[in-house]
Amino acid sequence: MTQQGLNGAQTIQTLRWVEGQLEMIDQRVLPARFEYVRYASAAEVAQGIRAMVVRGAPAIGCAAAYGIALEAIALGHLAPTAFAAGLERGFEVLAASRPTAVNLFWALNRMRRIWQAHQQRSVAEIINCLIAEAQEIAAEDVRINRAMGAHGAALLADGARVLTHCNAGALATAGHGTALGVIRSAVEAGKRISVIADETRPFLQGARLTAWEMVQEKIPVTLITDNMAGHLMSRGEIDAVVVGTDRVAANGDVANKIGTYMVAVLAQRHGIPFYVACPLSTIDLTIADGAAIPIEERAADEVTGFRDCQWAAKGVQVRNPAFDVTPFDLVTALITEKGVVPRPDQTRIARLFAVEVPVNL
Repeated sequence: MTQQGLNGAQTIQTLRWVEGQLEMIDQRVLPARFEYVRYASAAEVAQGIRAMVVRGAPAIGCAAAYGIALEAIALGHLAPTAFAAGLERGFEVLAASRPTAVNLFWALNRMRRIWQAHQQRSVAEIINCLIAEAQEIAAEDVRINRAMGAHGAALLADGARVLTHCNAGALATAGHGTALGVIRSAVEAGKRISVIADETRPFLQGARLTAWEMVQEKIPVTLITDNMAGHLMSRGEIDAVVVGTDRVAANGDVANKIGTYMVAVLAQRHGIPFYVACPLSTIDLTIADGAAIPIEERAADEVTGFRDCQWAAKGVQVRNPAFDVTPFDLVTALITEKGVVPRPDQTRIARLFAVEVPVNL
């Protein structure tokens, strides 16, 4: 682990490949410290994903891809049969790291296809192919985020006050961000955008990460607790909501950080557009609707306190679902790299994978 300076979110690399190893920003200690943690195997990366050193669906997918490349390097001295068996175990351990973010499984499937396509080649050649594919997944993520940002920026008026929930910025991706990428692109286009960031209990991704990213870039940001959003909406102080997502079902139901559903209900009640920034890799056509999306339950101590501070009564029963599902009819539009999908439903999402989708709100 090495100490780094605060370079600003635009130049920050959430994940980086250094001398045959993966380094990831330790998002558990931001904003107090800015540190990279180095990883050398699939099991280490899986632990980093479980512990939320890295989080955010696109970033998790990139980390998993690099995890496979690392495992291949570590097994490179073995005969082909042993190499294959070991690499298969690497896929298994990474697939078990977190259940909700579909990008994890999308990236693993993509790495598996590369492996299968080159199985007849030497172990050294397979390793090089896997490294190259992991690097391309990360580079492609930035390109996709830039495309989403451009499409989404057109939806925000000059002077818009935008509510976000959780962190869907550069720290949740390989760069630029999904929801915050829309805001960044709008600012780059010359629009005066201000951000209202829900703190996002219980892990405080909004308070610790979104607010930090915006402060680094001098984009105006105001932090609120999660239960203040309705009050601000009722007073006309929020113009739009933009969030990310960890998985979208075939019918348009959206799984995102716990609390997103409440924000969507409030937005509909107050006539505020609710946008979801969503790369195609996050849409899971194998799941019919949100009821089938697995919802991760995390440790009780995330709810009863934070770091060294314990505020709940000892012995209290705790529920800690990390995600909730927002029904498709509460979503004003999905913002994808292909364009904006208004009022998403099964038909419009199926069409998205077949043709280009124009902006038509």
